[in-house]
Amino acid sequence: MKSASHTRRSFLRMTAGTGAALLGGSVTKALASGAINPGASSVLLVIDVQNCFLPKGTLPVEHGDEVVPVINALSKKFENVVLTQDWHTPGHTSFASSHEGKNPFETIELDYGTQVLWPDHCVQGTDDANLAPGLDIPHAQLIIRKGYHSEVDSYSTFLAADKETKTGLTGYLKERGLDDIYVCGLATDFCVAWSALDARAGGMKVSVIEDACRGIDLNGSLDAAWSAMTDAGIARLQSGDFA
Repeated sequence: MKSASHTRRSFLRMTAGTGAALLGGSVTKALASGAINPGASSVLLVIDVQNCFLPKGTLPVEHGDEVVPVINALSKKFENVVLTQDWHTPGHTSFASSHEGKNPFETIELDYGTQVLWPDHCVQGTDDANLAPGLDIPHAQLIIRKGYHSEVDSYSTFLAADKETKTGLTGYLKERGLDDIYVCGLATDFCVAWSALDARAGGMKVSVIEDACRGIDLNGSLDAAWSAMTDAGIARLQSGDFA
């Protein structure tokens, strides 16, 4: 199994100097329809379903709003649900506007490696950073925020991009005995994939629910992300695979 950091570096290198494109990739059934019954050790990890990533947001993911009803229905099958939010400071280092002469979707090298530069998005305390309207998961037990350190980005909800700064989610899940992780949300090839890879590297069983995600495809990053997740032993599921 390739390391999570190796697979992330591979598909980040493919994103340099491109713009956002449509969700791509094929749909793959991992199990027979209706075969999965989440148990007491299972958790639905809902990644960054926020206004900024919806079609009218500052960093829109094509058809990102379509995941909301799918995730609402899925959440009813889980006793344990954790939500995440991108939660950037104004002038965050991941914003193209913070680097003179740089444009969104270009890359730069920072102390911790390659950084894709994004439009300003999900700034703390703004409506843009709020959870999506219609997301209805009242039994969610935790909302964990990431990307709030101004000098380091954090796609993963477990570790910042420097691979040293932790959010504490690993400890929370392990202390509660939650080691069967089902990931969904936005965007497939960045925050979803990086979170799934870090969960897998932490020794957890991990699945990504494809039709409950949408992607930003930067020069093949979506296919590269799925390849990285497959190599790491992460299952690729559909919402119809659940009982």
